[in-house]
Amino acid sequence: MRTSTIWKVLVFALAVQAAAMDGAEAAISCSTVISDLVPCLSYVTGSAASPTAACCNGVKALNAAAQTTPDRQAACKCIKSAAASYHYNSAKADKIPALCGVNIGIPISPSTTCDKIH
Repeated sequence: MRTSTIWKVLVFALAVQAAAMDGAEAAISCSTVISDLVPCLSYVTGSAASPTAACCNGVKALNAAAQTTPDRQAACKCIKSAAASYHYNSAKADKIPALCGVNIGIPISPSTTCDKIH
């Protein structure tokens, strides 16, 4: 009977560890988010009249990569953190997805609450 209990505890511990590892790996990396969106800086900071093809390609790549709720929340947090380092036009930033033909379903705004994104 004692051996059975030990096995049950061991299996449960392994299941919890596997679930924790899945969650940890699910979130997109901030470096991926930044590398996808760096080409958009010229537009949101005012030096370009419209998003470049590289910007739109990055937005599309990020949208394709951020398919899960943890990924979208991590991308949002990364964008908000990086945006705090720049003077940019938030109205232009919010227009990028539409100008690039991408529906992200999330407003791009400094007031967006990342934890409420699903």
